[in-house]
Order: sequence, then C-alpha cells, then structure tokens
Amino acid sequence: MQELNSLYSPLRHFEESNTLSQESRTDYQRDYDRIIFSSAFRRLQNKTQVFPLPGSVFVHNRLTHSLEVASVGRSLAYEIGQFISRTYTSSLTEESQYFYQHSLQSVISSACLCHDIGNPAFGHSGEDAIASYFTKNELVLKPYFNEKQWADLINFEGNANAIRILTQRQTGKLSSGLGLTMSTLSAIAKYPCESIAKSKDIHRKKFGFFQSEKENFVRMAKETNMIQESHVPIIYKRHPFVWITESADDICYNIIDLEDAHRLGLVPTEQVEQILLGVIKDVGIEVDSTESKLVKISNNNEKISYLRAKVIGILVQEVSKRYADQFENILSQNIESGFYDQILHESPSLKKLLDLSISKIYNNKSVVQIENAGYNVMYKLLDHFVGPTLRDDKSKVDKMALKLLPPQFHYTGSDYEKVMGIIDFISGMTDNYATDLYRKVQGIDMGMSF
Repeated sequence: MQELNSLYSPLRHFEESNTLSQESRTDYQRDYDRIIFSSAFRRLQNKTQVFPLPGSVFVHNRLTHSLEVASVGRSLAYEIGQFISRTYTSSLTEESQYFYQHSLQSVISSACLCHDIGNPAFGHSGEDAIASYFTKNELVLKPYFNEKQWADLINFEGNANAIRILTQRQTGKLSSGLGLTMSTLSAIAKYPCESIAKSKDIHRKKFGFFQSEKENFVRMAKETNMIQESHVPIIYKRHPFVWITESADDICYNIIDLEDAHRLGLVPTEQVEQILLGVIKDVGIEVDSTESKLVKISNNNEKISYLRAKVIGILVQEVSKRYADQFENILSQNIESGFYDQILHESPSLKKLLDLSISKIYNNKSVVQIENAGYNVMYKLLDHFVGPTLRDDKSKVDKMALKLLPPQFHYTGSDYEKVMGIIDFISGMTDNYATDLYRKVQGIDMGMSF
C-alpha cells in the first residue's frame, strides 16, 4: 500500500531540490496560476470540444470545459482531502495534514485545468490524423526511427503530449515547460506507461509519455511514490490522485455535452429533464423538491442548467463517497474501473444519457463533418512538413515549406527530435489557425496575411 506522506511533492520537474515558496501563494496555487496564464491553455479557447463553434449559440470549447472540470475537481478534492486528513490522522505528518486539508484541491484543480492541454485541434480526429499519417506512410518513414520512437508516432496520444507540453523546453524558451510541481503532473498521468506497453488494462489503454519525456516522467513517478509495475517496458500503476481528475472530467463532459445538445435544439427539453431527474433518482435522492422548483422556471435553457447543476453536485458527492469507501483498494492498486463508470453501470438513466449522446451528439452530422474536415487538415499539414524535415537533400520546395515552420520548432538532433518539433507545431494549433494554414499551403486562399 502506498504511503500517504510520500504521494505528493512540491518539487518542480526541472529542480534538483525544492525550497518551499516564501510567497503568499503555495507551490500548488502557483501551478494553477502558471497554467491559467500560459499560451497553451489560452489556445484551448479555439479547440473543438464536441460541437463546431456555431456562432450565435454558445457551446463549450476545450477551455470552458477545462475550467468547469477544474471547478468540479476542486470540489471532489476538498471532500476527499478532508476524508484522508480525518481518517488517517495518526499516520500523517503535520505537513501532510496541511496538504490534504488545504493543498490537494489546488493540485487537482490544476491537473484538471491542463488535462486536455495536449489535445490537438479538432478533438480526437486530430489525434487520429497524426497517428494515421505515420501508419499510412510506414514504408517511407519507419526507417528513420527506432522501435519505441515509431510506436510513439503511430499511437500519438494527447495525454502523452500534455506531459511533453508541460515539461519540454522549446528552442529559444527560458524554462522547461510550465515548471509545474511533480504532484500536479502525477495527477494527470492516466496512462503511466510507454507506447510499446499499451494493453487492455485500464492504466495502459493508451500511453502517458513519449520517449523524449521518459526521463522526466520516471523522475516524477519516483518523486510521488508511484508503484512501478515493470522496468522493461516502463509501466507504473496509476497515482491515487489520477482517479479524482478522471472523475471530474467524466462528470463534466457527459452531463455538459447533453446541455450543449439541448441548447442547439438536438434533443427536446422534456427528454433531457426526464434523464437528469432519473439520474438523481438512481443515486437514491428524492426529486420532489427538485421538480417543484422546475415548475417555477419558464425558460427551458434555465431548467436544464438547474438540473445540470443538481446532477453534477450529486455525482460529486457520490464519487467522493465511493473514493472514501474504496480508498484502501486505491492505495493497494486493486481497482479496475473509474468511479463514474461504476455509477454508470448501476444507473439506467446515465446509460440512457450515454446512448442519447452517441446517437444525437457524437454522430450528429455537424460533428461528423468537423471531424472529417479536421482529420484532412491535420493530415495534410503533417505531409507538408514531415517529408521536407527528414530529407537530407532538400529541394527548393522543401526549403520553402520549412520557412513556414516557426524558429522555436526547428529542433536539432535526431530525426525523431526533428519530427517531434513538427508535431509540437501542428498539435498546438487552434482549429482556426490550422484551417487557415491548410488553405494557404493548399493554394485555396492566396491572399496575403501578416
């Protein structure tokens, strides 16, 4: 079982030793502020969450989603932190008592803020485009890389890219990534293994770091007392804080995607009301008072907003209770499903919500169109830059193509490092920037811009 006093660390990934902050803010509060003010976080405002931005009707983007997940994560972490400090008082140092009572919520809210920071433009279709580009060009490209590097590229993953963005130092930049604490980094490591170690296990369905960030990740894992499952390939068990971050994300995107669909007129008010009231009943709470308040609300959007808030609050309490009940299993790594998934398995109404989301939201024509378009945009941009980057004997056209690559992404070293520079550039683009650049390099838009 993991030792509670060694699950957290204020050490920042580029530091050899830590000196506690003398500022009014704690090290963990400074993490939150660094993320909020970062350009990588700001770019999330123009990255698709689910629906293409429709103009006059407001729907969520990656930034608003991340802010809401951070709010829910903070609430979850407060409840869980109070439980740990109260239940394990005799096992905790004075410093640990303070951490679980006051700082865990800062760690989790910071992790929630940046849990999607590695996602490229156009949602999961952007991830798929990057991975499939290398898969489809295997005969030409694979000889440039070793086995592990190639596995990184053909399995490109936003979670691993988040660790890269948060820790990697770009050309011309002063510091290494955002310089976050090891605690915050460990709380987003959902898949703590390298790409060649992917499997069906919950902590290995995807992978958590590229080969370029392997040393950073291993150091973070050791500093926060993550349990190592394998040295070759590198595999760790999930850090106990990850389950909190994941639950906050699961609660938000499932419930709020439905609210967005309602605002866009894709699902009727009565159907959404029935499902959300059903979730409340499934968790075992009487809905009489909720229904009496609903009658007093005449605006349909406000009705659904009220129910959304009620359901999120109830799910926060339910996840907190389950985390506490299963805490010994979490510490001993004897847990096989996330807490939202556990509730989903027991709630017919949440299952209805999921089925409705698949049929009316994720397979909506506008969503499918943006995914197809986004896939093609990202694929073509990679094709424009990767070949010219790898070719030793560069043609005039190759040199012209690479002039569009900003200086901070011109990496030296191995072919892998050079291509990772291309991926850093393209995966960091917003939807609009990627589309505009695609139109220019394809000759669709010939106008000048500065």
